[in-house]
Amino acid sequence: MLASLIAAVFVVLWSTGFVVARAITPYADPNLFLLARFGGTALIFALAALIARATWPSGRDLGKHLVAGALLQGVYLGAGYWAVAQGLSAGVMALLGALQPLATAAVAAPLFGERLSRRGWTGMALGLAGVVLVLEPKLTAATASTPHGSAPAWLVVLISIAAIGAITAGTLFQKTSLAKADIRSASAVQNFGAALVAGVLALALGEHRWIASPALWGSLAWGIVMLSGVSVTLLVWMVRRGDAARATALMFLAPPLAALQGYVGFGETLVPLQIAGFVVALLGVLLARS
Repeated sequence: MLASLIAAVFVVLWSTGFVVARAITPYADPNLFLLARFGGTALIFALAALIARATWPSGRDLGKHLVAGALLQGVYLGAGYWAVAQGLSAGVMALLGALQPLATAAVAAPLFGERLSRRGWTGMALGLAGVVLVLEPKLTAATASTPHGSAPAWLVVLISIAAIGAITAGTLFQKTSLAKADIRSASAVQNFGAALVAGVLALALGEHRWIASPALWGSLAWGIVMLSGVSVTLLVWMVRRGDAARATALMFLAPPLAALQGYVGFGETLVPLQIAGFVVALLGVLLARS
């Protein structure tokens, strides 16, 4: 029951990342926002670790945690936001993100001996199919639009794929010797690693736009506490204590839930095909995690 509750909380919180990314667009440049988000989360976890007198990573483990956090959040979100800013459809980026559980399952097999059964792979396939159905309207619209960024299309696609590779590597990193570290101090260091990446990207891209507003401050608070704080910590906790593939299979449900949130919060359309996709994705996740 506890594991099911944690899984449900994780996927609901993770799906709100799509809404936050949309909400901040009029007010802040993405990597500047991510720098504030990761920095705030790092500070909260650092205070928690200090109060609890937790052991901090040191030596080579410190560097590994910095790299893990940079990959899991910094590179993944920074590269993904950049690709969308260059004209890549948010729907296409979400679809690419749905490939992450498949990549995790494929890589975890030779590295950690985690082998999905035929039923598990069927669930993965159904999960991806459900995501495609949910995103189909956005994917169709993407083919009719023209990119508005200055980067060549091949580079945008390459960076997008690199983003998925980064979160896959960052997730699998959590099953190495890093899993022995106190999760509070580890989260502080890993969020600091993510903040370093966001800071470098913000400087390199000349980002400076920050228009203070209730929507921006509310999104930042949600991102610090619920996204980089609670949801990422739950993901790390699940990966540490179980199969990485089964934990990340929950990500198939993020795009369907984001579509539902868009319908409720922004008045976006929700057609029967998307509802069917939600059901297919849920069935796939249940099979993959069984």
